[in-house]
Amino acid sequence: MVRMSAEERRESVIRAATSEFARGGYHGTSTESIAQRVGVSQPYLFRLFPGKKAIFLAAAERCVDDTIRMFTEAAEGLEGDDALHAMANAYTKVIAEHPERLMMQMQMYVAVGAAEQSGDHEFGEAVRAGWMRLWDAIHLPLGADAGQTTDFLARGMLINCLVAMGFPPGHRVWEGMYPSARATGRLEK
Repeated sequence: MVRMSAEERRESVIRAATSEFARGGYHGTSTESIAQRVGVSQPYLFRLFPGKKAIFLAAAERCVDDTIRMFTEAAEGLEGDDALHAMANAYTKVIAEHPERLMMQMQMYVAVGAAEQSGDHEFGEAVRAGWMRLWDAIHLPLGADAGQTTDFLARGMLINCLVAMGFPPGHRVWEGMYPSARATGRLEK
């Protein structure tokens, strides 16, 4: 049996944490459930990460990094409307095929809001830094147009909410979206 390195275990913890936090949120997810999913003990988990917050922030960073990579790859060599539609198509495909990524995003925003309300600004600082990296990754392919970047991200957040609430493809709430951003049959459960 081949043993995983600490870095490989760390990666498996981030993947497991993403699934667990996506389902249960920050406060509803135990480190025990993450450790069980990975097949390690909690003490080992805490050798890889100093605590639950560090695990959550690593999963949040991975979620943002994966989204940035997806948008960058989709828009490669494109600009303007071509980039916009390629990124929108890629995003709707990703959230359909990997719903835990959408739910992790939603949980990130909830965790930031709750933490900010209690005076903990570490969550917000980390998630806002990721959001700004996301903004920058989208901004340039859209011609460095702040209005178009804002519109793209605003529509993306609306898509997140509509999908998370379970609005089916073909529902009238999707009519105002540009075709590449509309929910398709691939978003059906």
